[in-house]
Amino acid sequence: MTGMTGGAEATDGASVPGGAGGAEATDRTDGADGADGAGMTGKVLTPDEVAGRLRSGMTVGIGGWGSRRKPMALVRAVLRAGIGDLTVVSYGGPDVGMLAAAGRIRRLVAPFATLDSIPLEPHFRAARERGTLELTELDEAMFMWGLHAAANRLPFLPVRAGLGSDVMRVNPGLRTVRSPYEDGEEFVAVPALRLDAALVHLDRADRYGNGRYLGPDPYFDDLFCEAADTAYVSCERLVDGFGPDTVPQTLLVSRHSVTGVVEAPNGAHFTSAAPDHARDEAFQKLYATTPWPAFAERFLSGKSEDDYQAAVRAWHEERTAGEDTEERA
Repeated sequence: MTGMTGGAEATDGASVPGGAGGAEATDRTDGADGADGAGMTGKVLTPDEVAGRLRSGMTVGIGGWGSRRKPMALVRAVLRAGIGDLTVVSYGGPDVGMLAAAGRIRRLVAPFATLDSIPLEPHFRAARERGTLELTELDEAMFMWGLHAAANRLPFLPVRAGLGSDVMRVNPGLRTVRSPYEDGEEFVAVPALRLDAALVHLDRADRYGNGRYLGPDPYFDDLFCEAADTAYVSCERLVDGFGPDTVPQTLLVSRHSVTGVVEAPNGAHFTSAAPDHARDEAFQKLYATTPWPAFAERFLSGKSEDDYQAAVRAWHEERTAGEDTEERA
């Protein structure tokens, strides 16, 4: 795995990823836009076009939290594209589970992997039990400050989180620093979580890459975008812009940190995307209890996101029909 700015060698349980880039953040047109003004055509892409810009071996950050507002349409596009050998940086949920089950993750950097209503992500657990992926496990606060460091193009940030815990034992590559001032306090030097690419999902976005969340929590999606060399935002709905009645605090992601935008209604499925839709608990249970080959064959073998959504609708129709039959019996 690529080292951080310091270039340290990666060892299991000790290292954190480093993106291939390092340039200061600018408006990420990536050839999709003209200059600011009437000539701008926007950054709109499809899920498969996003996946086509990624490469095996990359360090990819995935926004959201557990089974909440995950960019699942983009994750499914990555699965279809056959991209692998990834270092995935995530507050893990089914994004981690699916990529792990498909054998696409070489190393995971995460504080947890959960489906929320199902405490431990089952496919992540199975991958760890088989030893098919390496894990760098960080405290939630350490993870956040690693994103902050990367977003600010710093090699590390000093934090108190982790001191006196087993985080230091399971990550022997972590180092401490001492304050140069009179207090002389010791801190953990959390390395920057630099990303080659970030994938996040928001409720609304415009074609230039400005994104808004309408739910209860931003889930650090802005930090993922700012920590990455390229960032791709999927959204429930594309809008023409954000008017004067828009609450400024809900404008989470700015176009300067976004490379591409994807309109993906229900694109967080089966995770929640409040207020647009709740978590699909019935389908999540199916995902968690179905052997991966059977689940992938039925729901992930299509050629597009539309095929996945159609397969999900068909399953719900079958389930409803079965329940009606049982009631009549």
